[in-house]
Amino acid sequence: MSITISRLTPAFGAVVEGVTLADELPQQSIDRLGELLIEHQILFFRRQPLTPQQQCRFAAAFGELHIHPIYPVLPELPEIMVIDTHEGFLPDNDNWHTDVTFSTTPPLAGILAAKQLPSVGGDTLWSSNLAAYEALSAPLQRLLQGLTAEHSVVKSFPADRWGADPAFKQRYERAVAKHPPVTHPVVRTHPVSGRKALFVSEGFTTRIHELAPRESDALLAFLFAHAGRPEFTLRWHWNVDDVAFWDNRITQHYAVADYLPQRRIMHRATVTGDRPF
Repeated sequence: MSITISRLTPAFGAVVEGVTLADELPQQSIDRLGELLIEHQILFFRRQPLTPQQQCRFAAAFGELHIHPIYPVLPELPEIMVIDTHEGFLPDNDNWHTDVTFSTTPPLAGILAAKQLPSVGGDTLWSSNLAAYEALSAPLQRLLQGLTAEHSVVKSFPADRWGADPAFKQRYERAVAKHPPVTHPVVRTHPVSGRKALFVSEGFTTRIHELAPRESDALLAFLFAHAGRPEFTLRWHWNVDDVAFWDNRITQHYAVADYLPQRRIMHRATVTGDRPF
């Protein structure tokens, strides 16, 4: 069966049909999905049951897999991060963020599979940093291209949540020691398409180096709000076994935490990336 797509918004996003992710896909299909990812920035696959091993195999077709230094992972397969949120483990990803930008080489992509969902709620929003950047005025684009920003693991993973929990304390302290704040450009160039995108997020970005603190705070507040404007975003209503595959270099996302006290379990595989420029 040939791969077909249905676009979701004018800015980005598509639903893909005609492929079974649990299969060992031929290189031709992997190449086509890679092309579609660059074109649409995020791809959704409806009702694709995947074992953790199958999810890892699919993700590994696009590069080496990342193991998250703090978040829970499957003990037998640490390349699968487990996002299991409920009253005993409250959500902390209900903010706009690009994954793992506290790394010098943030991930290329994420592959998220829905395993258990609340009866209602628990959607995820994505935002196109390409569309957000391209909507800015030319003078502001020129200003941003000369700036760099600090990204900190502690901003998204604060010590009072992760370091205070005995189950995570040692792992958290090792992760913070291993990941001091890093600097990335405020505007990133996509290494394949050459298009430019914003590369700051509320989840991890703390300050713009070249500006005074008040200027940095004001500009970041504007950019955070700007990236979340409806015309740059889409909202995905999950069904169990849906899979999302997004280009982490040029998007950010927000997991809506509206379902407590019910439970939501997601599995994520993460493809390592390269140094932003």
